[in-house]
Amino acid sequence: MSRVALYSGTFDPLTNGHLDVIRQGVALFDKIVVAIGVHPGKAPWLTFDERAEAIRVSAGAEGYGAQVAVVSFDGLVVAAAKEQGACAILRGLRDGTDFDYEMQMAGMNGTLAPGIRTVFLPSAPGLRHVSGTLVRQIAALGGDVSAFAPSASVEALKRAIQRRG
Repeated sequence: MSRVALYSGTFDPLTNGHLDVIRQGVALFDKIVVAIGVHPGKAPWLTFDERAEAIRVSAGAEGYGAQVAVVSFDGLVVAAAKEQGACAILRGLRDGTDFDYEMQMAGMNGTLAPGIRTVFLPSAPGLRHVSGTLVRQIAALGGDVSAFAPSASVEALKRAIQRRG
């Protein structure tokens, strides 16, 4: 029986912090399903296809592409986890603020889907300051974000900035 974990987020863009959670996840599970949230009320910088491609290329470059699948979802994370046959939901933690929020979500998800566990994975110390919001802000102001995101994300951000004018 294959152990599948779902890792959800917007991944706008995929950062080195996200990639670290995926790396840790493949050491624990047979397959990681990266579920990109697609919601009509949100306006991400990167298209779904750009985000999915960045995840696939980056996971492949790290040597664990075969263990990573990418899907979209537009409802509850637990519903996506059930649909993918996941036994766990992966959540990355950067600091205490993340922990407080994620504990609330884990409690709610545990009530909605008691058979699906939430697994918290701490960020590597050198990545705790990285967030997608900050990466987008730095990129928009012409800064070099290559220390914070894999090259596939950096290139996708450059294209998105050109589109946005």
